[in-house]
Amino acid sequence: MKIIYSSKFIKEYKKLPGEIKLLAEEKEKIFKENPFNPKLKSHKLKGKLRALYSFSITYHIRIVFHFETKNVVGFDTIGTHAVYR
Repeated sequence: MKIIYSSKFIKEYKKLPGEIKLLAEEKEKIFKENPFNPKLKSHKLKGKLRALYSFSITYHIRIVFHFETKNVVGFDTIGTHAVYR
């Protein structure tokens, strides 16, 4: 699976603490194998974000993503629940 990172995602990722970045890299490996692995707690979003999905890095940190094609995913943003606003 190929992942495309938005410029917003890259900016937000750079601001994260090192330990969160390491966890994000581990979760990304799992994501590439299976985006809906139960360890990720992936789910479809609702409301104005209904075209997007989210998965957990930690209890507080999420990655919001969308499917470009079956094998191409765009990572839109990373952060706390505030990413849903």
